[in-house]
Amino acid sequence: MEVLLAGAGVLALLAAVLPNLLHERALSMPLILLVGGLIFGLLPFPHPYGGGVLDPSSQVDVVEVITELGVLVSLVGAGLKSDRLLGWRSWSSTWRLLLITLPLSICAVAFLGWWALALSPAAALLLGAALAPTDPVLAGDVQVPAPNTEDGRGADNEIRFTLTTEAGLNDGLAMPFVLVALAMVGTATTSAVPWLLTEVAVPLVIAVLVGLACGRLLSWLMFRVRNERLRLGEYSDGLVVLAIAFLPYALCQWLGGIGFVAVFTAAATIRASERSHDYHGVLHEFGDQLERLFVALALLGLGVAMGDGLLNGLRLVEILVAVAVVLVVRPLFGGLALIRGSGSRPAAKAIAFFGIRGIGSLYYLAYALNHGDFPMADSLWRTTAFTIAVSVLVHGLLSGPVMRRLEKRGVAGS
Repeated sequence: MEVLLAGAGVLALLAAVLPNLLHERALSMPLILLVGGLIFGLLPFPHPYGGGVLDPSSQVDVVEVITELGVLVSLVGAGLKSDRLLGWRSWSSTWRLLLITLPLSICAVAFLGWWALALSPAAALLLGAALAPTDPVLAGDVQVPAPNTEDGRGADNEIRFTLTTEAGLNDGLAMPFVLVALAMVGTATTSAVPWLLTEVAVPLVIAVLVGLACGRLLSWLMFRVRNERLRLGEYSDGLVVLAIAFLPYALCQWLGGIGFVAVFTAAATIRASERSHDYHGVLHEFGDQLERLFVALALLGLGVAMGDGLLNGLRLVEILVAVAVVLVVRPLFGGLALIRGSGSRPAAKAIAFFGIRGIGSLYYLAYALNHGDFPMADSLWRTTAFTIAVSVLVHGLLSGPVMRRLEKRGVAGS
């Protein structure tokens, strides 16, 4: 117990210190955490602290819960930072990425998994669904930093706004593909009604309706209820972030909808209901602290697992697939979707390139492996973990300098 408490204290300190220490430096907090965990995992600790004790393949249920909570909190933050009025033109880059880049990326990664890694069709589809969505947790350096940001990094910044809203929505939209993969291994039932209706259209409608209802209810409690003692916006209490994360998600999941979409919709609805209130800053600050804690927990844990045996048996072809996912698949289909879009050409290139993979990928893989029996699960873990490592390395080194250069040149705006 003493070791666990000491570890928790170190995590909290790292989450508090690293963002300020690394501000406007080439090294990112996720990269430092991942490398630190990797070094720690390589150390020869005696039992029970070594020997693969943190291997996620043997702790699937724990990984699922931790990553699920991390994604939920980050979705609230993404929704609260979505300052533009909802519309086809104002969100056109986001819709293009969701409707074109996401499905094409899933298909491309699934093909690589089947052709190059010799995965079964179900396992290949799972790999595509896990690695195609971008991550709202690790993408802080390229997203809108806070509500009401007016220094060129807010809603008028096409790169940051698009990457923020895309990450807030595509995590949920990958779930139907995960469910199809589960159905293919015989652990989920399929209906005679077409898949697009039962697994995409209806759950998506439920998610939007639940998100709108919960968002309006919570915004009323925050800003419009007559009793000042009940008006949450009068208090500097950030715990409401957890209510925004958990209530829409639980209700939506119970009704058969896509819970992640409901959470983002609820947060965006709250943001749209009252844009100028100072309480948004309170919610953002508390949510940002929770995000940093989950980032530290997930990436240190992943780094330790990688150093302690998760990558044992890593094949060259798995390395090549991971590199292709980060440097070829996302930039190619992201750029394709943004041809003749609303942003400038440099902005489109940056949006296409910064498709950061992270905790969301771990969640989907853990969820599927916890609910189904997929062959070659070790290969799925190795490929997913190495893809996240490549993304953290490449994007962690380039995101800060590239964004500062583009914003200095004034080509990041819409």
